Amino acid sequence: MSDTRTASTFSPPVMEARRWIEGVTFPAERPLINVSQAAPVDPPPEPLRRAMADIVMEDASAHLYGPVLGLPELRAEIAATWRREYRGEVAPEQVAITSGCNQAYCAAIAALCGEGSEVILPSPWYFNHRMWNDMAGVRTVPLETGPDLLPNPERAAALITPATRAIVLVSPNNPGGVEYPAALLAAYRDLCRAHGLALILDETYRDFDSREGPAHDLFADPDWAEVLVQLYSFSKAYRLTGHRIGAVTASTARIAQMERFLDTVTICPTSLGQKAALWGMRNLGDWLAGERAEIIARRAAMETSFSRLADRGWRLMGCGAYFGWIEHPFDEASDALARRLVRDAGVLLLPGTMFTPHGAQAGRRQLRIAFANVDAAGISDLEARLGALPG
Repeated sequence: MSDTRTASTFSPPVMEARRWIEGVTFPAERPLINVSQAAPVDPPPEPLRRAMADIVMEDASAHLYGPVLGLPELRAEIAATWRREYRGEVAPEQVAITSGCNQAYCAAIAALCGEGSEVILPSPWYFNHRMWNDMAGVRTVPLETGPDLLPNPERAAALITPATRAIVLVSPNNPGGVEYPAALLAAYRDLCRAHGLALILDETYRDFDSREGPAHDLFADPDWAEVLVQLYSFSKAYRLTGHRIGAVTASTARIAQMERFLDTVTICPTSLGQKAALWGMRNLGDWLAGERAEIIARRAAMETSFSRLADRGWRLMGCGAYFGWIEHPFDEASDALARRLVRDAGVLLLPGTMFTPHGAQAGRRQLRIAFANVDAAGISDLEARLGALPG
């Protein structure tokens, strides 16, 4: 079994972290603070749940196979939304619906890469991107980021080889939380175009970007489809995590390649989830704006808390959307510290070693906090526990 593709990568980090709390007792006065996973813990809002109940009972098509690339109505709605919000031209046939955003990434890599291809990932990276590259036989080329967590295009250019097929960016970033400036994304677009590469841009957390207006102008480029492959998730926007609905926007030629992958893996995304996503896009704009405002408020609470922890050696390197990326003040490596935090502080978070190349010094010094499921009072409690942690 050691020579299989699945054996070539690491165990799922969130599942590994959950095992750390097995057998640990958390007293009532100090319950577990779980900031390990970036996913809503609440169900979809009640109006959406009621709409979904009506769909289940009244819409027979919700229980049948649908088109491989997704429901035409949802593809058209996404295209129209991207045209309006990004101020560019996007056609429905340039959109495919996937079973979650992770599958959108897998489909993109399948369409872009062959055996021995290389993909550049900024480090720290989203671990599932690295895991899929491993299992697809694609070599991950790490692009180290500096203290600002922004990937430098000149450093990326130096990593390009004849085997390179794509550069992957996530903005707002998972795990770092930083929002990539529009000029930085444009620089990567230009770099990829110059070298005949794809720019895979994962915008899972776009709905929680703190900036007003479009986060970039990539779709305003009339030739965007030559370069850009954009990924999106409905899991975070409408709390549809269990329904696994994502999307990928790319050239029609690349969508056609992805269709082969999607047909083989799932045949079609769940019809109920797609209909729920469509209902959400058409009816929950004000509700989603409120969710965004709450996440931005929690970001501010994180920034305030870590400004008070700074004199104890804690440093907030990046913060935004669902995440804070933290530098800790201890001599021990972050993976050992993360386990100790469970026992000594009742806090479950993920170490930087899960997001960086093996042996990377940055990973040993850093931690990820997924704060979206912790309100202001919970963030204050987290601050107190971290501040009281013995060395």
